[in-house]
Amino acid sequence: MELALAKKASQLLIRHWRDGTTLVELPLPLRPKTRAEGYLIQSQIGNLSTRPLFGWKIAATSLAGQRHIAVDGPLAGRLLAEMVHQNGATLTFGANHMRVAEAEFAFRMSRDLPPRDEPYGENEVLAAVAGLHLAIEVSDSRYTDFTLVGAAQLIADNACGHQFVLGPEAPPLWRSLDLAAHRVIGRVGTRLEREGIGANVLGDPRIALVWLANELSQHGLTLAKDQIVTTGTCLVPLEIAAGDNVSVDYGPLGRIAMRFAQ
Repeated sequence: MELALAKKASQLLIRHWRDGTTLVELPLPLRPKTRAEGYLIQSQIGNLSTRPLFGWKIAATSLAGQRHIAVDGPLAGRLLAEMVHQNGATLTFGANHMRVAEAEFAFRMSRDLPPRDEPYGENEVLAAVAGLHLAIEVSDSRYTDFTLVGAAQLIADNACGHQFVLGPEAPPLWRSLDLAAHRVIGRVGTRLEREGIGANVLGDPRIALVWLANELSQHGLTLAKDQIVTTGTCLVPLEIAAGDNVSVDYGPLGRIAMRFAQ
């Protein structure tokens, strides 16, 4: 795919994002045929931001997440600084039509992991982690039915990236915990409570982080120092609506909360 076509595809998706509208799928001349073409389109979303890239998200690291968007494996997307909120924030619900919030583990990097031919191993990636944060992702898609368009178009659409809430840094004890077995409880006010575990994230959030480092490397991208990687939902996504309060309890690692304006 030519860069000019990738820019046009991105501009079309961005216009729908800003307007709160959707499209069935990208027009055929702008439609990515491969993951690489999807990432080329996605890369243009950085033009929306005047600040350095905040980090990366991983979509569909759990079976529930894969079923939700009808793909068979994870997808990487960008976190734009302008879409990041702090713990306790009030978010605008807007025209979000995915209408879910996701409880996630997010890693903050201490050094760059640049592209290379040799895959990164788990020990190497974890040695480049500065800390673990609690997080809530609020996904959305610019497609009318995001279950029909396939992985390449979803990657082009920033892997359903939208809003992100960065919670507190977890205490250092996280490094000695079995994150795969770690339980989290997500709540939406008093009407919904759902439990999940770290194993729902590609078997372990650490494994998801390694996947992201290698996915970026394979496509010539750097996972950079100070960037955040949010690794995907630990539980079945929480159904949300305007006015809802959302919280996630991570036990000894802490708690995160946010709300949606009416």
